[in-house]
Amino acid sequence: MNWTGLVVRFIVSALVLLGIGFIVPGFTMIGFVNALIAAAVIAILGYVIESLFGDNISPKNRGLVGFISSAVVIYLAQFVVAGMSVSLIGAVLAALVIGIVDALVPTELR
Repeated sequence: MNWTGLVVRFIVSALVLLGIGFIVPGFTMIGFVNALIAAAVIAILGYVIESLFGDNISPKNRGLVGFISSAVVIYLAQFVVAGMSVSLIGAVLAALVIGIVDALVPTELR
C-alpha cells in the first residue's frame, strides 16, 4: 500500500469513528485529531492481537471471536486516546457498525 492510500484509510477510519460517536450510545469521540489517533491505536492493537492469536481473529475471517476481539480492541483504545470514552455495550455496537462499514466499502478503498 502506498502512503497516499494509507493516509486516506486513516482519514476514512477517523471519519467513521466520529460518525459512530454520533449514532452509538456509550461511544464518545471528541475531535478529528483524537479520531485519527484512535484509528492508529485501533489498527496497532488489532495488529498485535492478530499477530498473537493468528488468522482466527483476523477481520478477514470474521466470526464470533473476530467480532469480540474487535470490541475488546475498541474498548482498550479508550485508555490510550484522550477524548475517547467507550462503555462495554458501546464497544460491541461500535464493532458491529465498523464491521458493517468494512463489509460495504470496496476492498480497493480500504
